[in-house]
Amino acid sequence: MAKNVSMAEEYLADHFPGFPVLPGVMMLEAATQTAAWLVRQTLGFAHSLILLREARGVRYGTFVSPGQTLTLAADTVEITPARSDFKVKGTVNGQTAIQARLELVHLNLADTDPLLAAADQRSLAIQQERWQTLTLRTPVPALGAAS
Repeated sequence: MAKNVSMAEEYLADHFPGFPVLPGVMMLEAATQTAAWLVRQTLGFAHSLILLREARGVRYGTFVSPGQTLTLAADTVEITPARSDFKVKGTVNGQTAIQARLELVHLNLADTDPLLAAADQRSLAIQQERWQTLTLRTPVPALGAAS
């Protein structure tokens, strides 16, 4: 996955004045989301929540500035129904911007309250739609085709 950094992102005005760069916590979030999408796809969208349980060995390298693209990769160490482990790396122009080991936990709201099963289903439907958009798997009508 990739994160294009734009000066239009308001938080860059304060991080840092005169030297805007993508905050490390945003790089970590992007890495977590990259791994979470891999879990969703691998487990067939079985969980409405994929959350960061632990980040270990987080190291930052080069800065990510407006106009640059942070390219993220998540290498699977293990994916089970309840949890997963990944080695993640983000690069900019071939240089490492972030690397870490992430542990994610996979949950459904209905696991703690059966009355929340409908909320799980709505969340999963939205995530599947978003995945299709992200991977351009939504059918595109042919030119001249009737709508």
